[in-house]
Amino acid sequence: MAAHRKRRQRSVSGNKARTAATIALAGAATATGFDGTGHAEPQLTPAQVKAKVDKLYQEAEVATEKYNGAKEKAEAAEKRLATLQDEAARRTQKLNSARDALGSMAAAQYRDGGLDPALQLALSADPDRYLDGAEFAERAGSHQASSVARVREQLREIERLRGASHIELASLTSRQAELKRHKKTINGKLGAARQLMSRLTAQERARLGSGGDAPRASRSSTAARDGLAALGSVTSQAPNSRAAAAISYAYSKLGSPYVWGATGPDAFDCSGLIQAAYRAAGISLPRTTYAQIDAGRRVSHSELRPGDLVFFYSGISHVGIYIGNGQMIHAPRPSAPVRVAPLSEMPFAGATRVA
Repeated sequence: MAAHRKRRQRSVSGNKARTAATIALAGAATATGFDGTGHAEPQLTPAQVKAKVDKLYQEAEVATEKYNGAKEKAEAAEKRLATLQDEAARRTQKLNSARDALGSMAAAQYRDGGLDPALQLALSADPDRYLDGAEFAERAGSHQASSVARVREQLREIERLRGASHIELASLTSRQAELKRHKKTINGKLGAARQLMSRLTAQERARLGSGGDAPRASRSSTAARDGLAALGSVTSQAPNSRAAAAISYAYSKLGSPYVWGATGPDAFDCSGLIQAAYRAAGISLPRTTYAQIDAGRRVSHSELRPGDLVFFYSGISHVGIYIGNGQMIHAPRPSAPVRVAPLSEMPFAGATRVA
């Protein structure tokens, strides 16, 4: 028995040793995997960071255009709802006046010894009951029947307006939820891009064209001065006065910041800049890139003239205004203000002439 107990003690001692070794190895593995460089995320080069950031910005711009489209539809639904509600209020006021008139008629008949059944029906607090009995009302005297018929039609119209209002309210609620989803996506993409860019030094950001605040402001001022100096030459090549006016507006906004969802006058997203430029020229354009591309006549790359809208990426998620010599003015992204850039900067998807 004693020998048996002694062997158990050695076994426990051996287990302790093995456990200690395991813990030591685990500690080493932990240090390598989490505190060291063995399993850490590989350090990205500045070029790799830029590639990831560019992709995030492009994805954010896709979401921005979806946001713009949903916002446009939400605003339209809101206007339609307000119109329907105003019309329903006017109709209700007219209905009340008509019912008051019928009430006066009923009072006169009551004083004369009885209330016409048609008036009893018209003055009912239950519209369904009233409508169900409409045929009976029409068999009343001609004057009374005409009054009752008008009340009946007004009731029906009010119910129609209320039904349409419910539909518009549901549409508005859906669009507002869609706006929130797109906004969350945009902020997530932009936040991830900022986090990646924070890994780079100011010099690396400047070298990659993303820039710090001071270099960016300097470049923006230079671009604005150079652009305005070239404005006369560009507008003289525009096919008409409206295209020239749109180009002039775009030139005047060089250096303005990119803000998603913005349409000016001090900040823009890409489609917001185009919409504002042509609004200044007296032409109303849709809000989104994928609607703007269908707002005029499609032209090929070889047919481009100053003032044409130029679109990029397969999803038509970016737009600029062509100014000749293979260049455009556009609002690139949050890290870059409105500026002149070559068309070759992004994958060309098509062009439209709206003026």
